[in-house]
Amino acid sequence: GKLLSPLVLHGIEAMSLGFLVDKDDAMVWRGPMASRALSQLIYETRWGDLDYLIVDMPPGTGDIQLTMASDVPVSGAVIVTTPQNLALHDAQKGISMFKKVNVAVLGVIENMSYHVCTQCSHQDHLFGQAGGEQLAQYNHVDLLGHLPLDGDIGRHIDSGTPTMVCAPQSDAALAYLAIAQNVAIKLNESDLSIESMVFSQ
Repeated sequence: GKLLSPLVLHGIEAMSLGFLVDKDDAMVWRGPMASRALSQLIYETRWGDLDYLIVDMPPGTGDIQLTMASDVPVSGAVIVTTPQNLALHDAQKGISMFKKVNVAVLGVIENMSYHVCTQCSHQDHLFGQAGGEQLAQYNHVDLLGHLPLDGDIGRHIDSGTPTMVCAPQSDAALAYLAIAQNVAIKLNESDLSIESMVFSQ
């Protein structure tokens, strides 16, 4: 009776501090408290038979990231960035930190890479172009894929039905699938145990 039960939807198990507090409350915690909470979510949740455990991390290189690197058996880190210079600068710091603590960086995902006009299908690179590729090349890791800036993704999330379920043949869904496949391939190529992954934004 001392373990948390994850929420389950569409075959995905999820656990978050957001599930445990009022939706309007702010979590005002210092680093050690947040790190302890992260450990509890991982080790004191009644997980099922998982294929992957994906931890969505906040930006930065602070206590929570160091807790993941030191206290959790991590198979690899996936760095998520947008193409503009400020985001790339933060992503570079994340890559450097994971390398220093001997966590393999599996690659880079470029989010909000482009917007597709609903009228003419023109791709507009609102936040710059090729930032993810340049970051990956500089660090000698793979670019795992691009995700578009797509209003449908936000609407799907707000409706409670993810894009992969309600629009499985959409360009966004196919991009998600390609990225998932590339991450799985990188894990197998690296001969790493598939226990957990870190997503750092």
